[in-house]
Amino acid sequence: MQDIRWRAFWLIVSLTFVCLIVWAASDAETALISFSVGITLYLFGHLHWLNQLIKWYRKRDLATMPLGGGIWEDLFAAIYHEQRRHIRSQSQLSSALDRFRHAASALPDGIVLLDDDNKIEWCNKPAERQLGLSLKQDLDQPIVYLVRNTEFIQYLKHHVDIDPIKLKSWISADTTLEVQLVAFGSNQKLLICRDVSQVEKLEHMRRDFIANVSHELRTPLTVVGGFLETLSDMDGAIPENIRNYFGMMQDQTSRMRLLIEDLLTLSQLENGATSPDEAELDVAALLNAILIESKSLSNGRHIISLEADPTLALIGSSQELHSAFGNLVSNAIRYTPEGGSISMNWQLLNHEAVFSVTDTGLGIEQQHLDRLTERFYRVDRSRSRETGGTGLGLSIVKHILSRHQGRLEITSEFGKGSTFKAVFPKSRIVNKQITLFK
Repeated sequence: MQDIRWRAFWLIVSLTFVCLIVWAASDAETALISFSVGITLYLFGHLHWLNQLIKWYRKRDLATMPLGGGIWEDLFAAIYHEQRRHIRSQSQLSSALDRFRHAASALPDGIVLLDDDNKIEWCNKPAERQLGLSLKQDLDQPIVYLVRNTEFIQYLKHHVDIDPIKLKSWISADTTLEVQLVAFGSNQKLLICRDVSQVEKLEHMRRDFIANVSHELRTPLTVVGGFLETLSDMDGAIPENIRNYFGMMQDQTSRMRLLIEDLLTLSQLENGATSPDEAELDVAALLNAILIESKSLSNGRHIISLEADPTLALIGSSQELHSAFGNLVSNAIRYTPEGGSISMNWQLLNHEAVFSVTDTGLGIEQQHLDRLTERFYRVDRSRSRETGGTGLGLSIVKHILSRHQGRLEITSEFGKGSTFKAVFPKSRIVNKQITLFK
C-alpha cells in the first residue's frame, strides 16, 4: 500500500495543475473556486469513508465491511485481513482454553484459577466438590469469603510456590485435603487441592504399627537386658571363653533399646502428640547443660566450645529443644575424628534465632544432604554402625523444629566438616534485658 501522504500530495499537485489550466483558459477566480470545490469534495470523500468505518467498528461484522475507494480501499482491506487474523487467533486461543478446561475437568485433583486478589476465575468439578464451590454462583467472588477455614486463609496470605499444607475438610469430616498455591500466568495463581484421605489413613496405620511394635518390644528387651546384666555380674556363672560374647550382647541390647526409644519419640511427634508446656526458655542455660553432656560423651576426644547470647531467649518446649539440640551435638561428636573441634553458637541473625553446630569432621557429599532427615538414611552404613547411631536423630530434630515453626539448614564440604543450623522465626524470640551492677 502506497504511503497515504504521497497519495494526498500527488492529488493536490494534480488538482493544482488542473486549476492552473482553468486559470489560463478563463480567470483566477474560476481557478480558485475550482480548487476549493476539489479540496472540499476530497475532504467530504474522506469524511464519508470515515463515517463508514465508524459504523462498521460498532458492529465489527466482516460481512458488512465497506469496500472503500482510493486510499480507503487499501485501508479497509488491511483492516479486513487483520480482523481475519485476529478471529483465527481468538478461535485458536478459545479452542486451547476449552481443551485446557476439559483436561482440567478430567483431573481427579481440584483446580481453582485465582486472580491477584484471590477471586475465582474458574474451577473444575473436583474443586467444587472438595471445597464446596459453585462456578456459576461463585465466579469473581473472593475465595476467602467461601472457604472459611482459618488455616486455609492464613496459607493464602503467604507467597505462592511454598510447600503444600494438609487440612481437614470442612465438607466431610473423614476427608483430608492437601492444598498448594502455585504461580500461573501474569498475576494469577493456581490452587491445587488433592484428596489424600487414603494416604493419610495408610500413613496413620504405619505410624500406629511402628509405635505399637516398638512399645511391645521394649518390655521383653528390657527383660533380656536385665538378665544379661545379672549373669555378667555373677562370678563364675559364665565361662571366661564366652564372657566376651555377653558384653557384645549387652551392647547390642542397649543399641536396640535406644532405637526403640527413638522410634517411640518419632511416632509421638508424627502423630501430633501434644507438645509439653511451652514457656520462655533460657537457651543459654540449656546449651550450657548440653555442653557438659557433650564433653562427657566425647570423653576428651574433641575440643568443644560454646558461644551463646544470654539475652536471646525462646518460646518453646525445654524437653523437645533439649532433645533436638542434643541430637545435633551428639551427631557432630560421633562423626568427627578424635582431635577435631566442635563449636556451638546461639545468636540473632537476620531477625531469626539461630543455633548452629559446626564440626571439623569428614563432611557429607552434596548428593546426600537432601536425604539426611529421612528415617534410617545412612551416608555410610559401616561408619554408622561403628558410631552407634540409630539413623533417626535428624528426623526427630526436623519434626521438633517444625513444631516450633523452625527449620533445619545443613551445609557441608566433603573432607572439611559440616554445619547444622536450627533456625527459629521472629515470633518465637524473646529478648531479655540484663542489668549489670557495678
